[in-house]
Amino acid sequence: MFQHVITDEKELREMTGEPSELVNNKVIHHVDENARQFIRQSPFLLLATSDSEGNADVSPRGDEKGFVHILNENYLIIPERPGNKRVDSMRNLLSNPHAGLIFFIPGVEETLRVNGRARIIADKDLLDKMAYRGKVPSLGIAVEVQECFIHCAKAFKRSGIWKPDTWLPKEERPSAAKMLAEHARLPDLDEAAVTERLKESYTKRLY
Repeated sequence: MFQHVITDEKELREMTGEPSELVNNKVIHHVDENARQFIRQSPFLLLATSDSEGNADVSPRGDEKGFVHILNENYLIIPERPGNKRVDSMRNLLSNPHAGLIFFIPGVEETLRVNGRARIIADKDLLDKMAYRGKVPSLGIAVEVQECFIHCAKAFKRSGIWKPDTWLPKEERPSAAKMLAEHARLPDLDEAAVTERLKESYTKRLY
């Protein structure tokens, strides 16, 4: 299918060039005050994991801004809120502790990237600090920070993602309920039924 596949870094560098001195030196290995401020103002992140065979997964995590607990300059804790119980990320971490995070702040085009080693924790004293609406998370993902750096805004500028005038009209947006119904192909579970299930989940089981 593909006629020219890049297979080594030398060829890749010939195509992309070398990073600047600024880019080469922007990585720190802990959470400093600048990163703390970014994380405290972030209501959303993406969590990347992979299993022992390298099969990758990316999962969203979101809550009120500052929902990620900064334990100290070396550790972050992500509360595990109720989801669909697939627990893809956590199952991956059981066999491969490496994880990558990207933190977002609405309206800010730069993002914060954190890479490190993660483990699943159930320490009640720590999880109690992340209670919301009276609900304490039963588990958390503790990330030992190994790399931390700001990522430039080019992808956001190209996509215009924070500009409402670029957003699709509601009637043109993909229907998650339709996709779920057609992918699952379960008897008596059409788009309308899935819509009701999602509505019930979103209104009654966020925490």
